[in-house]
Amino acid sequence: MSDVAILGTGRMGSAMARSLTRHGFGLTLHNRTGGKAADLATELGARVAATAADAVAEAPVAISMVADEAAVVALYREPGGVLDGLRSGTTLLDMSTVPPHVARGLEADVRARGATILDAPVSGSVTLAEAGTLTVMAGGEAADLERARPVLDALASTVFHMGPLGSGATMKLAVNAIIFGLNQSLAESLVLAERAGVDRVRAYEVFAASAIAAPFTKYKQAAFVDPEGTPTAFSLGLAAKDLELILELARQTGARMAQAETNLASIRAAASVVSVDADLSAVARALRD
Repeated sequence: MSDVAILGTGRMGSAMARSLTRHGFGLTLHNRTGGKAADLATELGARVAATAADAVAEAPVAISMVADEAAVVALYREPGGVLDGLRSGTTLLDMSTVPPHVARGLEADVRARGATILDAPVSGSVTLAEAGTLTVMAGGEAADLERARPVLDALASTVFHMGPLGSGATMKLAVNAIIFGLNQSLAESLVLAERAGVDRVRAYEVFAASAIAAPFTKYKQAAFVDPEGTPTAFSLGLAAKDLELILELARQTGARMAQAETNLASIRAAASVVSVDADLSAVARALRD
């Protein structure tokens, strides 16, 4: 596989493009706002496609990484979208954080064109994406996953096959539910320590060396300790969107998720005080203020 199409060159899409370039893949880039794709193409020596159809026309593997369900559906179904340019033999990887039904709803039209689709969302930060050490949770046919394996191995240190199409998206929502709970606990405990007279930097050093030292705790350290000097990696607005998806899936399945309800209320409150574009760690800023 010499060429990969990247559809969506936001923070994560751009980071994955850098990792793929390092592993020797040629890239075709497409983004709804073309300037962002053009800047990344100049950096990486990649080609820019004006439409999603053009981007996937010659690529054996195409990755979509966009914000939400509406963006995925538009990317695939609008005129000039993925389905208009899809050819037989292409493997599509939707890595967006969306409900399980999104990939399932596209499957029939994708297969009618002789192509295949996997839902393959990831766990990990922008830094891990650039390093190629993400965790992938894939849903779909095992044979389709194996065809995409060289690309996934350039992006991830671990690839899980979760089961049928949609199961990757389900697992991603389950993982994110835990992340948002950990984020809330870190924010509350950090502010507690500060208000009781403990230095913020020192308090977080203890968190990062304690029983709660999950990868998330470590790679969010700069954001919690120096919120003004650390760029947004995952916004409060996207976090609220994900929690709404988590709670909708909970309603559909009859699962009780009181922690997720609390986290959504807290993130919405933080966004109203700080900004929807602020980093997820800004929950601590809102509590501090």
